[in-house]
Amino acid sequence: MPAAHCDLLIIGGGINGAGIARDAAGRGLSVVLVEKSDLGAATSSASSKLIHGGLRYLELYEFRLVAEALAEREILLGIAAHLTSPMRFVMPHVPELRPRWMIRVGLFLYDHLARRSLLPGSQAVRLDTPPYSDGLRPQLRHGFLYSDCAVDDSRLVVANALDARARGARLLVRTELLRARRATDRWQAELSNGDSLHARAVVNAAGPWVKQILNERLDQPSADEVRLVQGSHIVVPRRYRGEHAFILQNDDRRVVFMIPFEERFTLIGTTDVPVQGDPAAACASEEEVAYLCRAASRYLAQALQPSDVVWRYAGVRPLHDDGSRNPSAVTRDYTLRLDEVGGQTPVLSVFGGKLTTYRRLAEHVMERLRPYFPQLKGPWTERAPLPGSDFTSREDARREIFSRYRALPVAVVEGAFKRHGALAAEVLGDGITGEHYGAGLTERELRYFVEREWAGSADDVLWRRSKAGLHLDARQQARVAEAMGR
Repeated sequence: MPAAHCDLLIIGGGINGAGIARDAAGRGLSVVLVEKSDLGAATSSASSKLIHGGLRYLELYEFRLVAEALAEREILLGIAAHLTSPMRFVMPHVPELRPRWMIRVGLFLYDHLARRSLLPGSQAVRLDTPPYSDGLRPQLRHGFLYSDCAVDDSRLVVANALDARARGARLLVRTELLRARRATDRWQAELSNGDSLHARAVVNAAGPWVKQILNERLDQPSADEVRLVQGSHIVVPRRYRGEHAFILQNDDRRVVFMIPFEERFTLIGTTDVPVQGDPAAACASEEEVAYLCRAASRYLAQALQPSDVVWRYAGVRPLHDDGSRNPSAVTRDYTLRLDEVGGQTPVLSVFGGKLTTYRRLAEHVMERLRPYFPQLKGPWTERAPLPGSDFTSREDARREIFSRYRALPVAVVEGAFKRHGALAAEVLGDGITGEHYGAGLTERELRYFVEREWAGSADDVLWRRSKAGLHLDARQQARVAEAMGR
């Protein structure tokens, strides 16, 4: 069989790879993306589920990164409206950790480093009266309030992948790049599905595996080093009332988030632990769980115990090694490294990055590749809604879906809209949804995940395409696994 041809081969189906595929396809390039596992299966589904500027990074003088991230909040609220939502964050003031003037200066910068029209600014608040006193120690009296956003990280990856496919990209999930070598004017790649592929350029967005891919699969020497830093999270039953989150100062100068999650739970994270070995084996350790419980218990009226944890997860951040000895001080900014021979066959590798800035990172990638594709169209993703978010009002779209499916259980309609937005009608179809496994997850949606969203296992469905695994008991989860097996 002759080799297929494309303009751009993208390695990695996390948020950066999916975002780059979407951007490139929309500019007129023929794109093939290969992902050895599931979309967003590694770091991109193990985040703090936030679109945020990174308040802590101001102390590290990461002003460019913070400004870019702050601007992206507003853009993502527009183009991913069914997956992102504004959230107010409360920072209890602990004088011995950071003085009040320092926090005020930081929040002033946070409010003004980028133009802000949708999110309210910061202010001082009292913590010894409602609504922010619930669940906290009574000794905490003063705090600060500021804005960021919550996001469904896994579904953000899927939404970008769906749009990339709709614009002509070919996404090969559970397909690994075995090797690629330079020919005169193209890359010759061999894939684990037996296909051969010729590509004019390669983007290496393999996350924690970026250097391994560069050195071993692309035979490209590189002096760049990657620091692998594990971030772990825990989920516990809801610890306080209200839809606000907390950002908690810790005595090691780090911060820990405490975030409302899936209605009945609180999400707490994250850690910064250097790791070695296979990033796919990342697992929240007992030490990390204990660390997060201690950090939250310093502020909670009722201490948190490891036995309270109902779910834990860990992801490995592929940080570009800047020589910092402290893992928490390693830059969260991204580095794009371009290598080529004779003005042809470029490979661009993505080191670092964060969920919030994936769209802008993709634009930067296309800017770097423009010399190799003179007919490349200009930037376009800033105002183009992702699939499911092409509506004027989220509430109006939700009301229309509920009106259309009055006969279905509320949980089913709510789950479909929460996950798919305006595409919920496509998911629910004629309203015959088959078996209801619980938590709003039905047989029809399961089929949709498999046929339209590349799902291939029960984990893909229960923990990435949805968070139903958090709500279903062992018997219900087994029913989903059985249905996936069929």
